[in-house]
Amino acid sequence: MNDERLRRCVSEAAGTFILVLIGPGAAAVDRSFAHGTLGTVGVGLAFFFALLAGIVAFAPVSGAHLNPAVTIAFWSIRRFPARDVAPYVLAQCVGATLAAVALHAVLGNAILAAATIPAIPLLPSFGVEFVFSAVLMAVILRVSGDVRVSPGLAALSIAACVGGLALLGALTGSSMNPARSLGPAVAASAWRAHWLYWAAPIAGMVVVAWAYEMLGRRGATLEPRPTTTLGVEGPIRPVDFPSPHSTYSEARVESSSPSLTAERRIDNEIHDDHQGQ
Repeated sequence: MNDERLRRCVSEAAGTFILVLIGPGAAAVDRSFAHGTLGTVGVGLAFFFALLAGIVAFAPVSGAHLNPAVTIAFWSIRRFPARDVAPYVLAQCVGATLAAVALHAVLGNAILAAATIPAIPLLPSFGVEFVFSAVLMAVILRVSGDVRVSPGLAALSIAACVGGLALLGALTGSSMNPARSLGPAVAASAWRAHWLYWAAPIAGMVVVAWAYEMLGRRGATLEPRPTTTLGVEGPIRPVDFPSPHSTYSEARVESSSPSLTAERRIDNEIHDDHQGQ
């Protein structure tokens, strides 16, 4: 694994760690220690702020997918290289699991409140997670594929979508994210209907991604290059990290000039991956 790919995977793990630590962590604390003081709105805000922080902090490095379903959906429409899918998904799952284990070490059995377990029958639960995930992916595609949307507005839009859907978490937990469900499931040994939290988000996001791609071919404002590597704020442009011996002014210049050679190499990886399929 080269240095650039390693940086992106570490970024995905760190971002997903933050998301699970704060979002599901707030749900567990609210139920077992705060006695409902936070409430549904408070938990929704926790997800909003956690995801907003994760996107703003890590999108410049890895694209801040922070969700295996998002990574797979981008790959399915040739917006992400096949060789990076497994490392990204593994990094996201590791970050989520480490966060849940840390919560378990502090909260004990209260971690069960962070797990996603359906409160309604399986078929409606699948439908809820499918639709919620589809809505989230539609927002992600819209803000990541339109150059008129600033990165800050993209982060706010995605975080607001997740925070809003979290308000309906009493139904299924409003996961929309296999890694977010996996971490607490491992820490709390809560595996009931766990398959649903992989199948429904991936299916919902892939279906919307394909639909959006077909609309794009008919004139929608998707990113014009079919091989562009997408993150949730738009194209992932490799960052040239400044040398530790650089002066402040030199670092500013280096960080503002992404490597076009590296960007072309990533785009070529996607093209080569799909040429070989």
